[in-house]
Amino acid sequence: QVRVVEAGGAFVQPGGSLLLSCTVSGMSESIFSASGMSWSRQAPGKERELVASISSNDDTHYATFVKGRFTITRDNAKNTVYLQMNTLKPEDTATYYCRNAPLDVWGQGTQVTVSS
Repeated sequence: QVRVVEAGGAFVQPGGSLLLSCTVSGMSESIFSASGMSWSRQAPGKERELVASISSNDDTHYATFVKGRFTITRDNAKNTVYLQMNTLKPEDTATYYCRNAPLDVWGQGTQVTVSS
């Protein structure tokens, strides 16, 4: 069974940084490396929105509201995708979800709260 598990969410002050990780289990490295992966987020009362994605050949795409602040990377040897978040703003507060695109499997999410 394929599982997606996020980690790294925390409470942070505006301007701070966080590194989120997303590990996929139940999948071989070769299949993972061929998978597109993405991060999305959902704030209370709002719809889930795509934050960033990375393809199997490391092409990346970012939502306008995080471009220049967030970076998505992957380590295929660890079946893991990362989201480096810098210059965090209160409006970045949300639950962040990771998704394995080919199987459409989502994790349970990790909470990020940005507040002074």
